[in-house]
Amino acid sequence: MPDPIPPPPDLARIASDASTLRQALRAQPTDRASELASRITDAQHLAGAALRLFLTLGPQASQPSPPDLLLLHQIAQIAKAAQDAGAELAAALARGVENQRRQADAVSRRVVLIGPTPQQLIESAVDLLDRIPALCHAISRERPIPPSR
Repeated sequence: MPDPIPPPPDLARIASDASTLRQALRAQPTDRASELASRITDAQHLAGAALRLFLTLGPQASQPSPPDLLLLHQIAQIAKAAQDAGAELAAALARGVENQRRQADAVSRRVVLIGPTPQQLIESAVDLLDRIPALCHAISRERPIPPSR
């Protein structure tokens, strides 16, 4: 039976980055498109870090054991949550710009906006980001890091 894949130290960084992004989105609801675009790139970097970790660990498991497959599955879930959060933020950006355009085009009448508001989409992204540290900590608990030799 092959040795299990060791727990990646990158998980702490991914969890920290997800928490930082989540806090930034919660602390000040952003209505500036440039700030929201910056948060989208943060989410994309987070997803990229998880995918690079997946690519690094995947080849290490020539005959993956069930715990190895669970680890890879959880890392894939982290990447998915980060990508989904980025997609929600992109939707918030598009909706916010669309709302501004509609209001600018409306000369005298009231504009009716349909669908989730940009803030609701941002809150959805925050919920997705909430999952990432929990997944990282679950991986760390299941695979304690061996002491350095």
